[in-house]
Amino acid sequence: MSTSTQHSGTPHNEGPATEPVLRIDHLKVTFATDGGDVHAVDDVSLSVAPGEVLAIVGESGSGKTVTAKTILGLLPETAVSSGAVLISGSDVISVSPAKLRQIRGQEVAMVFQEPSTALNPVFTVGWQIAEGLRSHGNVSRKEARARAIEALGKVGIPEPEKRVDYYPHQFSGGQKQRVVIAAALALNPGLIVADEPTTALDVTVQAEILDLLRDLRDVFGTSIVLITHNMGVVADLADRVVVMYQGDVVEEADVATLFAEPKQEYTRKLLAAVPHLGRNSASAGLTERAHQGGEVLVEARNLVIEYPGRLGSPGFRAVNDVSFTISAGEVFGLVGESGSGKTTIGRAIAGLNKVTGGSLKVLGHEMLNVRERSFRPVRRDIGFVFQDPASSFNPQLTIGECVAEPILITGDRKGPDVSRRVAELLEAVQLPAAYADRYPHELSGGQRQRASLARALALNPRLLIADEPTSALDVSVQAKVLELFREIQAEFGFAALFISHDLAVVDILSHWVGVLYKGRLVEEGIGNQVMGGPKDPYTQRLIASLPVPDPAEQARRRTARRELLRS
Repeated sequence: MSTSTQHSGTPHNEGPATEPVLRIDHLKVTFATDGGDVHAVDDVSLSVAPGEVLAIVGESGSGKTVTAKTILGLLPETAVSSGAVLISGSDVISVSPAKLRQIRGQEVAMVFQEPSTALNPVFTVGWQIAEGLRSHGNVSRKEARARAIEALGKVGIPEPEKRVDYYPHQFSGGQKQRVVIAAALALNPGLIVADEPTTALDVTVQAEILDLLRDLRDVFGTSIVLITHNMGVVADLADRVVVMYQGDVVEEADVATLFAEPKQEYTRKLLAAVPHLGRNSASAGLTERAHQGGEVLVEARNLVIEYPGRLGSPGFRAVNDVSFTISAGEVFGLVGESGSGKTTIGRAIAGLNKVTGGSLKVLGHEMLNVRERSFRPVRRDIGFVFQDPASSFNPQLTIGECVAEPILITGDRKGPDVSRRVAELLEAVQLPAAYADRYPHELSGGQRQRASLARALALNPRLLIADEPTSALDVSVQAKVLELFREIQAEFGFAALFISHDLAVVDILSHWVGVLYKGRLVEEGIGNQVMGGPKDPYTQRLIASLPVPDPAEQARRRTARRELLRS
């Protein structure tokens, strides 16, 4: 599907004033909990015009997702809501269950954040789309299948007549999100609520999904409520923006005005925290590799990592003929899309993945045919910061016990000495020492990631491997964690492999950057040179696909990206 209409930053409802597709008046939502009532949404009012994209932005806990779920009547029984949510004249809050079921799908549909959980793995995608159609009316199987094929074609799924019979696992992540959008479009609703629809996607796939959503607005006149914390996505797609903070609407403006002249201090802080390619770059001013004369801690030469096939099928080569080095004190940023091999390399350096060809030397130890017993002592010099701190901590241990675990396993310190070390580490990552007695669930996402960094530093590692450590964080929390990472790396002087698909984040931290594509290292160099003047066509596409938090600049980048894809 091609997009010809330029994004104007104004609602696409020309002519005389029309009734809004959605109107929310004085919405309040309260959750009953054991600790008392929690006011998630407090007196929110907003509207969405036909053919308009309204972005609702804010950090975790701002109330944006609760507002979105209220629009579809998806709040749990513990929620008490008041006010009015009007869709085509019907108040979602007070209508009967039968009427609400009719409104869902026909008037408004939702696109969820994670397509893998939104789709049932045991049914074909065609069956799932058809089931939604048949639940809303007397539609024959044949007609439902035809409309499912039409919906898949509308969202750009190739060979929809064939792929209508595919199961979810037979689609890539971006294609699965297209299928979820197709299911939402099947009944031609006037309004789509998209809750973080691109958060789990690579930048190139994200750009395709944003193009698709733009087409739905421009070609089909669909109104969209976009829930997101990614201000680049807002700049790329939205006509108007509502900023929420702690359940309240603190600012509302058209997209150009909001980015150029934000009125509220919170909005200004939110925009200032957004990583922007080329700003605050760790490699700014560098003209040659900063640490090239230092001790080489990691050296890959023609590295090959292959996963064995199953039931006679050939193996999968995840990393193919890759060579690079990481020197003492250097932050090496490794970027690429899902499936590029970047996490596989990180795990191989930590001794968690088997090297099948070439050479990989880590702190002087050859990893090809390495024996676990001989590598175990080396692991104390390697720290690991995981993507999701919530799942990397034992929920039954306190934060202090989690941070102390590596120290206790090695037997370096005992008793009060361990407690003192834990307090030092928590102070280093700017957490109060009293947090040692808290459990992981009692900390926010940003606080948990700080604790994860403290645990990684427990044994004074010479090398730190950080795998997407900020991808699950809000932008302001992410900015604080990135600044903390820079300060700690400068203070402790460890080398780091920083793995991410977010180019702007890599630019902030990395002195040297490598770009992976389908298991091969296609480009490497000083960070600002790779980001500012990419030589490989894949790197060019990757950087062109990254949305920036500036509507005017993003419109220019979108045009340049389309020209790049045509060439």
